[in-house]
Amino acid sequence: MDTFDSYMQQALAQARHAVGWCEPNPRVGCLIVARDGQILGQGHTQPAGQAHAEIMALRDAAAQGRSVAGATAYVTLEPCSHQGRTGPCCDALAAAGIARVVAALPDPNPLVAGQGFARLKAAGVEVVQGPGAAQSRDLNIGFFSRMVRRTPWLRMKIAASLDGKTALDNGASQWITSEAARADGHAWRARAGAVLTGIGTLREDNPRLDVRLAPTGRQPDAVVVDSRLETPPGARIFVPGRTLLIYAAVPDSGRQAALEALGAQVVYLPDPAGKVDLAAMLRDLAQREINEVHVEAGHKLNGSLIREGLVDELLVYLAPKLVGQGRQMAHFGPIAELGDAMAFEFLSSERVGPDLRLVARIPGRDRF
Repeated sequence: MDTFDSYMQQALAQARHAVGWCEPNPRVGCLIVARDGQILGQGHTQPAGQAHAEIMALRDAAAQGRSVAGATAYVTLEPCSHQGRTGPCCDALAAAGIARVVAALPDPNPLVAGQGFARLKAAGVEVVQGPGAAQSRDLNIGFFSRMVRRTPWLRMKIAASLDGKTALDNGASQWITSEAARADGHAWRARAGAVLTGIGTLREDNPRLDVRLAPTGRQPDAVVVDSRLETPPGARIFVPGRTLLIYAAVPDSGRQAALEALGAQVVYLPDPAGKVDLAAMLRDLAQREINEVHVEAGHKLNGSLIREGLVDELLVYLAPKLVGQGRQMAHFGPIAELGDAMAFEFLSSERVGPDLRLVARIPGRDRF
């Protein structure tokens, strides 16, 4: 690995520290390096409304009494150029005397989209697009999806037996996979802006859909697909101060009032069949600044999301056990020929405790 790439890898390591902390902002890392190779400062994006990675790196250098004049800033995404919750990072870098900015990727946000580079160049700062583009983009796949497609990246998590069963016929599913797999699943929950389930899972498993088994600086929003507003008022998903969105299709003012009194937000998005319009729901979540949706649902909702082509990625934990009869991963189809099967490509496979974690993505789905 050359020095140029090594510095960007360190910036990417900083960016990974922002996972679970900075949403809905992108996960960005910054490393400021002197001409002699000394690392002067580093940092990553803070929670929304607080400092971005570049500002944190400048503050880190200042706290150590180090001047950044003439230095190079390695940033995993184009420095922002607009006044949002914070000021433009490109102006702060230029004002600090940074001589060169090496960025892994342009920012897809229409409010930036090359303007950060342009303002840096106008201020006399050299701009280089460097290594790390693929890693930075994958780290921010949800942010790119929301900015370009206007819909979140949808990742479906499934825990199943080796023969593909997620529960017994009577609905019992706790626990098919190991404690290690459950903890790993919570780390993936922490990546998401929202964790989504259906009314069936809510009634049978009474999940909290929060992050408890992994470190996080914030809890993802909870989302329930509940066409007829059958969410039990005593469900554990009601947590004071946490955003809970219930998407429904059939109006019921009495049930709506009861759920809203508990802190839920009820959103009606019916489709012609009297079910929740799932595609419209994802567009609505994007407008609410949700980058990644993490689905933990049953075979019916899983099947509906797959059938409508809304699933981008699968996160599957397979336990080394056979169940025999039981509920399947997703109910959809039937298809007429094997050639009609929905195809995925494996991104990774890894042992997690006694279980196997598979990550698979629809080919080309991330080309936006």
